[in-house]
Amino acid sequence: MFAATLAAQQLRIGYVDMKRVLDNAPQVVAGRATLDKEFGDRNVSIEMDEFKTGTLEARLLKADLSPGNKLALERELRELRRNISRRKEDLLDELSFRRTEEVQRLEEEINVAVKKIAEKYDYDMIISSPVIYANPDLDITDLILEQLEVEFAADQLELDSP
Repeated sequence: MFAATLAAQQLRIGYVDMKRVLDNAPQVVAGRATLDKEFGDRNVSIEMDEFKTGTLEARLLKADLSPGNKLALERELRELRRNISRRKEDLLDELSFRRTEEVQRLEEEINVAVKKIAEKYDYDMIISSPVIYANPDLDITDLILEQLEVEFAADQLELDSP
């Protein structure tokens, strides 16, 4: 009788690949674009200074500098490299912090989407990665991404309306 009860009570389980969600959800893509815009100028500035180091290095290779000018140029190059290194490290730290902030901000939105799909399709349990193994038949990641796209589009309409 116990086995019959278990067989009659089919448990519906779904699996969500969170890496795919975090790589492809429109909210995440939009957040990445915002971060690119936010940090773009600083990155361009660093790239320009890196180009300048190349120019200075090429100048040093020429044999037409006086010993005093060569020493000054080497000093400038060393200082520029240190400055670039510091700015890169600061930029990476800040970018990493902001990415984490964005993901944390989106976690609740993703959880709401998962809950809506679970209720809509009568799932008893949804598990997310990382897991050791999930049968591909249990993967509902596409449903979650579709739900997030619908919610993103609705949010965009809300933002665009007066």
